Amino acid sequence: MQFTPTQKRAAIWATIALLALLALRALGPVLTPFVVGAVLAYALTPLVDRLDEAGRGRVPRVFSVVLVELLFVLVLFSLFLLVVPILVKEIPLMREQVPVLFRWLDEKVRPWLAQFGINVALDLESLKSQVLRYLNTNYEDAVLRVLSSLKIGGSVVFTLLFNVVLIPVALFYLLLDWDRFVHRVLELVPPRMRPAVDSFTQESDQVLGQYLRGQLLVMMTMAIFYSTGLGLFGLDLALPIGLFTGLAMFVPYLGFGIGLVMALLAGLLQFASAKALLMVAVVYGAGQVIEGFYITPRFVGERIGLHPLAVIFALLAFAQLFGFLGVLVALPASAVLLVAIRRVRNGYMGSRLYQG
Repeated sequence: MQFTPTQKRAAIWATIALLALLALRALGPVLTPFVVGAVLAYALTPLVDRLDEAGRGRVPRVFSVVLVELLFVLVLFSLFLLVVPILVKEIPLMREQVPVLFRWLDEKVRPWLAQFGINVALDLESLKSQVLRYLNTNYEDAVLRVLSSLKIGGSVVFTLLFNVVLIPVALFYLLLDWDRFVHRVLELVPPRMRPAVDSFTQESDQVLGQYLRGQLLVMMTMAIFYSTGLGLFGLDLALPIGLFTGLAMFVPYLGFGIGLVMALLAGLLQFASAKALLMVAVVYGAGQVIEGFYITPRFVGERIGLHPLAVIFALLAFAQLFGFLGVLVALPASAVLLVAIRRVRNGYMGSRLYQG
């Protein structure tokens, strides 16, 4: 059986792609800090370029890179200092409020359900003791696991520290030479394929760049909205839950749902009344309307084409195949696949096979 030159080229490129995927899966733990650095460099390079252009060549690019990276690290560190102390302070308080919640269920909810003929026979004291024992046990187990990992080998801590050190280093060099790295990769493309590949990468960059930068603005805006809204209702954990809900919106619907459940549980534990339900209904209902009808269309735009279900599927599928590394490459890969699918569809719609 004879293969045509086109079939041979297709087989060669398919083999290269398969080998690249296998290498990505095998070297996942090693590649993780470099992929994190590449994703961050892709998002932060436009800011570095603008600062570099503002300097008009009088200031070396390295100063722009250092400034942008320091600002990025400062933002992350500020979020850490903002959220962690609040959680450390409030989690024990939440554990103490469990008896109040169960007392409210016994005094308010059970008689209210009885009016509708719903008789709930629950041993609330037993449930309360089980919940408290579970919270205390898990809290102590978590501390013991951390201490154990520090004392025995410290492999988890070593890996974490290694990534914390290596990611900023990789990000620095990628930001410094991003254009040169991209140019070197594109040089590997055969000259006859260069125009098609350049067009494909430019369209993929436009889709992914608009989505990532627009989604970042959406996340920041909604984090401020949810933190403010929950704070106006007097929720003690308004800041960490609001920030988490906004940042978790990177995963459509799922992040919003987890944030909603966290706010509801925190509200029930703190208020032990219907105020928690009112708070969640008002804040998260208004947030969903504002985000869906104004914020996302304005910052992200419907024309980009990355449907929320496609984002969820890409994140889950790549996480299943490649672990944490797959989560990092899911969006870039889905943007490339989206452009490829568009071009295949347009080619099919214009082909004789479709038009008859």
